Amino acid sequence: MLEGLHPNRPTHVMRLATSERAARATTDVIGEMFDPAETAVAAFEAEDGKTWLLEAYFASPPDEDAVRAMIRPVIGEEADRALFEAIAQKDWVAASLEGLKPVRAGRFLVHGSHDRHTRAPNDLAIEIEAALAFGTGHHGTTRGCLLALVDETKRRRPMRVLDVGTGTGILAFAAAKGTKRKVVAGDIDPVAVAVARDNARANGVAPWLDLYVGPGIRAAQAARTRHFDLVFANILAKPLRRLAPDLARVTAPGGTLVLSGLLASDVPGVLSAYRAQGFALAKRRDLEGWAALTLERGGAAARPLR
Repeated sequence: MLEGLHPNRPTHVMRLATSERAARATTDVIGEMFDPAETAVAAFEAEDGKTWLLEAYFASPPDEDAVRAMIRPVIGEEADRALFEAIAQKDWVAASLEGLKPVRAGRFLVHGSHDRHTRAPNDLAIEIEAALAFGTGHHGTTRGCLLALVDETKRRRPMRVLDVGTGTGILAFAAAKGTKRKVVAGDIDPVAVAVARDNARANGVAPWLDLYVGPGIRAAQAARTRHFDLVFANILAKPLRRLAPDLARVTAPGGTLVLSGLLASDVPGVLSAYRAQGFALAKRRDLEGWAALTLERGGAAARPLR
């Protein structure tokens, strides 16, 4: 599955089955060359444990020859095996949920309607039918963030939570269920926010959600200096680096940042960006080829707030 800062209503997808090295290298190239608001790319391990699958989603028809020429220096003739397809707008992520099992992180259980029978009485269950947005919970990035939330709630009860790039709303719902506090959550894609709002009602957490449409923290309820003691940003490396000053500004003293949507090769650059804002790595999780980072204030001196 793909997650993160996704293109607004993608129209085309490129798929490639290849080696881990080639998949990671191609992900890096496409991620750096394309606008993250227009293109999303990720690579993940297939069930055989050997093959890696790369998927790149585009908000408009890509120049196929140009994309192949871009990745050919990295992966050679394998670039010619890349398949480009137009995708239907309806339920293009929901279709990928078929056959996937529920995902558990502590008491949190993310499942589809067809798996309601798997819920235990004490589960904090989140039912998601993905519709048109990313963030189904079946990907290592979301599970890594959920496990970070489990750790945080064992340590303390967060009072003010922000979820940047909420997608279908899973992390925001989990935080609301786990803390019984209102959670601010936003996404650049109005379709994703509409889906999250519907999902919130279906999961009984609508009163606990304050949703907004906008990039990063560009909303009055999100742009609150040193306000949030727990901030999630499960997006991608490039926008995470760009957002470092903003996310640092809204994180309260003693607060925690949870970042994901990162390949292993992304981690040093992202950590460097947040160390410059006064954050240090508290914990790292690697799941399904993806890294989730828990950061706390400490280390390099923080830059003055403006």
